[in-house]
Amino acid sequence: MDKKTARLRRAKSTRARIRELGVPRLSVLRTGQHVYAQLCSADGSKVLASASTTQSDVREGLKSGKNAEAAARVGRAIAEKARAAGIEKIAFDRSGYRYHGRVKALADAAREGGLQF
Repeated sequence: MDKKTARLRRAKSTRARIRELGVPRLSVLRTGQHVYAQLCSADGSKVLASASTTQSDVREGLKSGKNAEAAARVGRAIAEKARAAGIEKIAFDRSGYRYHGRVKALADAAREGGLQF
């Protein structure tokens, strides 16, 4: 089993558990150059809010879009948008990535922004 298949298998099992909770899901995607975050509805049919390092307001003043500082800024931005939409309690979907580095920075910043996991 290659790395990508293993990650997607872990993500699938996590999403199955999150679906049972019935709360909005904060999903993370990290690529080599950027970090993306989406807040999906409980049934997964709608994207309620999104933030990424490709957006000019998030990217402003950053050296690079691929480090933990950039991920933290995405976390703060998604928390702000979620609070504006009236969402406080979410489930964190790390998409099969290890909870460390950029993923951890994004989650911690979202918590500081007022989201409850």
